Amino acid sequence: VTFLQTPGAEHAATATLPAAFSDLLPHFQVEPEDEYIVKNKPVTLTCRSTPATQIYFKCNGEWVHQDDHLIERTVDPATALPIMQVTIDITRQQVEKIFGLDQYWCQCVAWSTTGTQKSQKAYIRIAYLRKNFEEEPQGKEVALDQEVLLRCHPPEGVPQPEVEWQRNEDILNPESDPNFFVTADHNLIIRKARMADTGNYTCVAKNIVARRKSTSAAVLVYVNGGWSTWTTWSSCSAVCGRGWQKRSRSCTNPTPLNGGSSCEGQNIQKSVCVATCPVDGGWSEWSKWSACGADCSMWRTRECTQPSPGTGGKDCQGLDLQSLNCTSYGSRLTLLLSVAAVSGAEDVALYVGVVAVALCLTLLLIVVVLVYRRKKEGLDADVADSSILTTGFQPMGIKPSKPENSHLLTIQPDLTTTTTSYQGTLRSRHDTTGKFSMTNGTLLDPLPNGSHTLHNGKLNPDPPEFVSRLSTQSYFKTLPRDVANASYGTFNFLGGRLTIPNTGISLLIPPEAIPRGKIYEIYLTVQRKEDLRLPLAGCQTLLGPVVSCGPPGVVLSRPVILSMDHCSDGCLDNWALRLKKQNYEGVWEDVLLMGEELVSEPYYCQLEAETCRLFSEQLGTFALVGESLHMGAAKRLRLVLFSDAYCSTLEYNIRVYCMDDTQEVFKEVMQMERQLGGRLIDEPHILLFKDSYHNLRLSIHDMPQAHWRSKLLAGYQEIPFYHIWNGSQRYLHCTFTLERLSLSTCELTCQLCVWQVEGEGQSFSLDFNIAKVTARASASALAGPSAFQIPYLIRQKICSSLDAPCPNGADWRMLAQRLKLERHMSFFASKASPTSVILDLWEAQHFHSGNINQLAAVMADIGKQEAMIFLVSDGEC
Repeated sequence: VTFLQTPGAEHAATATLPAAFSDLLPHFQVEPEDEYIVKNKPVTLTCRSTPATQIYFKCNGEWVHQDDHLIERTVDPATALPIMQVTIDITRQQVEKIFGLDQYWCQCVAWSTTGTQKSQKAYIRIAYLRKNFEEEPQGKEVALDQEVLLRCHPPEGVPQPEVEWQRNEDILNPESDPNFFVTADHNLIIRKARMADTGNYTCVAKNIVARRKSTSAAVLVYVNGGWSTWTTWSSCSAVCGRGWQKRSRSCTNPTPLNGGSSCEGQNIQKSVCVATCPVDGGWSEWSKWSACGADCSMWRTRECTQPSPGTGGKDCQGLDLQSLNCTSYGSRLTLLLSVAAVSGAEDVALYVGVVAVALCLTLLLIVVVLVYRRKKEGLDADVADSSILTTGFQPMGIKPSKPENSHLLTIQPDLTTTTTSYQGTLRSRHDTTGKFSMTNGTLLDPLPNGSHTLHNGKLNPDPPEFVSRLSTQSYFKTLPRDVANASYGTFNFLGGRLTIPNTGISLLIPPEAIPRGKIYEIYLTVQRKEDLRLPLAGCQTLLGPVVSCGPPGVVLSRPVILSMDHCSDGCLDNWALRLKKQNYEGVWEDVLLMGEELVSEPYYCQLEAETCRLFSEQLGTFALVGESLHMGAAKRLRLVLFSDAYCSTLEYNIRVYCMDDTQEVFKEVMQMERQLGGRLIDEPHILLFKDSYHNLRLSIHDMPQAHWRSKLLAGYQEIPFYHIWNGSQRYLHCTFTLERLSLSTCELTCQLCVWQVEGEGQSFSLDFNIAKVTARASASALAGPSAFQIPYLIRQKICSSLDAPCPNGADWRMLAQRLKLERHMSFFASKASPTSVILDLWEAQHFHSGNINQLAAVMADIGKQEAMIFLVSDGEC
């Protein structure tokens, strides 16, 4: 082997070829291939040719030095041709010298005696793979069967990195699972998300240098809940008459998984049903005995037709045919006649005894009546000043029409006397603070003997004495001593009234409701809804405040009337209204179903447009709960808008409260906003909120764009349906943040839009220059005659006149009809004095706005001259 140096410092490997092969051109058996330099490891290029006399490498146009060539010679055993192989090493430093200018390449040149041949160019590159992905996959939450796209742009590298996907560290193979597809730009597509596809997905990029992993992207496949089909309607709850039936469905088609939304709507539906009452059969009268037949027998029959059995009623029991032997019938008749003759004398003695017992009972009844009248006269004589019974009398300025009725005006109110004294009247309890403990038990200890001075029907407050007395009683439950939400007073047989100002809640204690000789200290308070565990099931919702009056267990001679607001639409066809009462153990019980009241029960309720009036013979904690029967049921909401009283920034917040339309909730929100420094910016608006499962949406429009703009990203705000419907959420509101373009802008007019279903809503025009609303104050406790519009003795005369039935109907029944209370006739009739209960209800309804002249006109229309007692002229007063 010899090496020849060519001109220009070119070196080649030369050899002498046999004469037989001297005319052949070189043929390359191995040509140099593209190579990558990994880190600092050099690469080797190989070139092999036959027949060749010399082989040399040229890299980037320059000959490689002969010392860098490694030459190997062999002979092909098949052809006997000489084979020459040359290899060279390329280092990283050689490549980096021209890096950035051009790619580094090398080429092999083979010579023979006939000519030369050039091999292909081999490119040598420095391999690398950067660390950071240009785009990494992002986590997603997707619904079942939804398509999922996970993007991945691998990091830059030479050679171009390959990409594969992993789920929970396991490699995904799209060929084995066609639900996966990897695009040409390396993105992963999950055609239909399955529950098994939930996991952490990683994009992996790799080449000959390194292997890089992206951050994991969590894919959560959730399932939204779906309703199952409705079950069949249950049987009617009532065996006879009006009842309820229901059907249910479950959120299991499918069941919500992985945070999927629950089913919207009700899982129970109730419907009114009327069950036909079963009629048991009844026998008719026996027919007359038939004549004796040829067989010396007679018979009689009866039929099961009075009434006939129907709708599952029982058939008549017994025989419908009787037969009798004529001979035995004649013997029996003879025997009966003889017995009657013998017993005639004994019957006379029996009748005489019965008459004697009747006379004794009559005499005893007369004695009892005389004793009762004497006691009553003695009690009336103890009243030193009749003005105590007429303090509530108001002059009407109308003279009596007939002078002969002037004897009815003998009870004159003494309005010149501003101070009178009597035993056991009221002391106002407004200044109590903190809490006192109350449990159920016996009544309060008797008050000490003494008189209290009454100023215009109210006593001077004495809170410390009341609290100290009340705190010593071990039977009281814990009650909040909230000045604004409680009222206390002391009452005797003259009755009185407790009122929580600006809440619509009052307790009327009629005269004679407290037994004579008894004195009770009574409280009235509103319970916080969040402090109670009021069980609400299905479609039930709280329709008013939870009110406590007590102490429980006091003995009442007549029902008191508890008045409180409600927020139902007042249509009994849409609701099943129930009154719940908390028992001594704290468990809530249903004590009354509206429309199915029993006069024998201790509770009775009258539902007015906005007020519920409860007649109760027991004190306790009460709540009015409604259950919607279909989607037509609606609650009245009161929308109230507040803003900051003073705003020194460009931002301006408007708070829209969605509350039950009751005075108690409105008062509570007003108090809270005053503490926050807010002010009322518009009159409250009333909205009917239907049981349609739809959320309530609110938005503000038509602002002057030159001065104001909204900072909300969404077009509206939304309050969930169930937050409003259950009635136990407090202070539900949403805030609209607006921005004025100048601090000098102080006026804003716009439209507030409120709706449940698109296309069905209300729009209110708002003007933010309305003066601040101030709540009016009123007395919270009144005792004795000052609590009533009708004077006590006049009331007694009206009751005695109308309680007795009148043939022409001019009695309490006509009074109830004229006052539009005929729906409660059966309830009034069950009371000892129906007239007094009617007057109690009138007092409860018209305490603030009642016109006693209208009641007098009703009495005159009935034809009772007692009505003239109301017509007193100004001069006579």
